[in-house]
Amino acid sequence: MIEISQALKIIKRETKPLGLESVRLDKSVGRILAEDIFADSDMPPFDRSQMDGYAMKAKDTRTAPVDLRLVGESAAGRGWHNKLKDSETIRIMTGARVPDGADSIQKIELTSESGDVVTIDEATTKGKYIVRRGAEIKIGKRLFQTGELIDERMIASLAAFGYPNVKVSAAPRVSILGTGSEIVPVDEQPGDDQIRNSNSVMLKAMCEQVGATANVLPQSGDDLRKLKRVISKAVGPKSKIPNPKSQILIITGGVSVGKYDLTKAVLSELGAEIYFQKVRLRPGKPAVFARLNDTLIFGLPGNPVSAAVTFYLFVRNAILLMQNATNTKLRSGFAVLASDAKAAKERDTYLPASLESDPSGKLIASPLRWHGSSDFVGFARANILVALKRGQIIPAGDVVPILFL
Repeated sequence: MIEISQALKIIKRETKPLGLESVRLDKSVGRILAEDIFADSDMPPFDRSQMDGYAMKAKDTRTAPVDLRLVGESAAGRGWHNKLKDSETIRIMTGARVPDGADSIQKIELTSESGDVVTIDEATTKGKYIVRRGAEIKIGKRLFQTGELIDERMIASLAAFGYPNVKVSAAPRVSILGTGSEIVPVDEQPGDDQIRNSNSVMLKAMCEQVGATANVLPQSGDDLRKLKRVISKAVGPKSKIPNPKSQILIITGGVSVGKYDLTKAVLSELGAEIYFQKVRLRPGKPAVFARLNDTLIFGLPGNPVSAAVTFYLFVRNAILLMQNATNTKLRSGFAVLASDAKAAKERDTYLPASLESDPSGKLIASPLRWHGSSDFVGFARANILVALKRGQIIPAGDVVPILFL
């Protein structure tokens, strides 16, 4: 049984980055940038109005209320490209270009217009309600860098600076294999002693959230020969140019020590190199990491919560490493425990919990009332894991480390 930190070091050692590809901007969320992103213009590209109102010279309003001569209008996308003179003003809209000569905006609520005369009710000051050219970013400045995960909040910036396509790391190909004769597809009615294959669908969604493409393989049951055949087909032969059918194969179930736990036996018979097969972790102790030909293989426990926790700690890490991501671990933080928490005596423990804030602004971690690692209904409400060291007993009110899911 190895430490979690040691398991992560082995995964990092055995995981190699993939190549690059270009994708459309609208398909890039969840992918890892493979190029630095630079501004191709100042932003804003001109002095821009923050208000609907009138542009003027601040010095002309010192004796407000004052009348100024209306000489034009500047709207978004249709600016007024003359130079404003003393005692003149133009009508201006939010987002429109501020003309040369103007150094202030007065909002429309403090003005009145009659014919070609605008009355300014209150004095204004230089720069008021104007966003200067380049105030947000200057041309040539780097916005994002290689290794960052693209999220939906970055899309507007990429679009604004002319990136209809972006270079990203190639998407790892992941195959997911659920084992166990008790498993039936999600669209089938389970018979006596059977359950639907919830793990594979869950893991497919988790893989796709971090940029991988994933497919669910036909179930193999607890048949040794069929299991060998399905794994061999997913992995493909060893080649001089690494190009396996699946760069990662996730197998759920069959990793413990029961009569029908066949995963480790099959991997051994196929000649896989097994790097670890027990981790000092709860839930998820019997997690397996191996390589067969050019494919990394993760054997995850069949219990859904164990499968999810070991995915978040290990498989997710490998998927991001393959994409050369800068940050491959779950984001961490701290919160106050809402109730007592206890770790396993000999294993580091990750408790599913919900994170909320109290009226004072403290983050509160509430361990979920779940009934073991098969309780996927309880786990559905988790948005963090409370990380405890082996043997720890932490009372309510103490601060604990957390991992954000």
